Amino acid sequence: MTGTVYRSTGSWYEVKGSDGQFYSCRIKGKFRLKGIKSTNPVAVGDRVDFETETKGDEEIGIIHEIHERENYIVRKSVNLSKQTHIIAANIDQVFLLVTLNNPPTFTSFIDRFLVTAEAYHIPVVLTFNKVDTYNDDQDVVTLDPDTGEEMLTMTELDQVRYLMALYKSIGYECLAISAADGKNVNQVKSKMEGATSMFAGHSGAGKSTLANAIQPGLNLKTKEISDQHRQGQHTTTFAEMFDLDFGARLIDTPGIKGFGVVDMEKEEVGDYFPEIFALKQDCKFHNCLHLEEPKCAIKEAVESGDIMLSRYESYVQIVTGDEDNYRQDKHALPS
Repeated sequence: MTGTVYRSTGSWYEVKGSDGQFYSCRIKGKFRLKGIKSTNPVAVGDRVDFETETKGDEEIGIIHEIHERENYIVRKSVNLSKQTHIIAANIDQVFLLVTLNNPPTFTSFIDRFLVTAEAYHIPVVLTFNKVDTYNDDQDVVTLDPDTGEEMLTMTELDQVRYLMALYKSIGYECLAISAADGKNVNQVKSKMEGATSMFAGHSGAGKSTLANAIQPGLNLKTKEISDQHRQGQHTTTFAEMFDLDFGARLIDTPGIKGFGVVDMEKEEVGDYFPEIFALKQDCKFHNCLHLEEPKCAIKEAVESGDIMLSRYESYVQIVTGDEDNYRQDKHALPS
């Protein structure tokens, strides 16, 4: 029988078969997936072939083949740096939840996620959540993380507008929402109709709250932000897919603290930054890495402001291999 993986807990997989029934399945032997050293050979969203067998009073499934994936979102494994973890597969779109604070989402995190999605042709909607909590009448001073000097003064909502304008100018779709009070939640819902969508972001960014707002009764667990560190607490411990009432499927994922880019040559990284890809043919050298090379169109565009410095810094981090140690303390706003 053929089915789709809806839930993965490490050793057991909940698979919805072609008959519409759910089966608890295990994998048969070890899977070799085209050189991918993954901690989880089977991921939520995978289409698999399985056979059922009866053990005692229980019918279980044995997965013996994984269909070729259309795409997937992959990141470095938390504990095994040389291996990867496939978050989900066969995704139509991702809603990446971004929060200005509580917890803060840094542009370096956003950019690395976008690069991975670009590499596998997965559309991303940057979903700026919790806009109901940001002030629009009190200036917030932004300090340079290196010098401590004042860089910008603007309200919290202005900061969100700034980031949205930045990513819209590159070509990414952006939404400003409040999952808590329902602001613009219907826009998310309408984009999900007829598609398999994934919610991603840091713990505490509001993924489960948004899911519950879109379909009341889903009853996904939510937790408050930790007062001690203003960080989200993990409420979803594994990826899980849900069939929604309006003809959509949702993949809810655990909170992602860091997001290391994997399986990508440094020469191709620039191809996944749309604004860099658009200008790279203007560089003097066809194999320009946009680092120290002379007459580099990308560096000139950064100096002129046509490419944002924060985006270029994210590019350099990935190309030079520094993304493992990206600045967690850097302010969300680009310098």
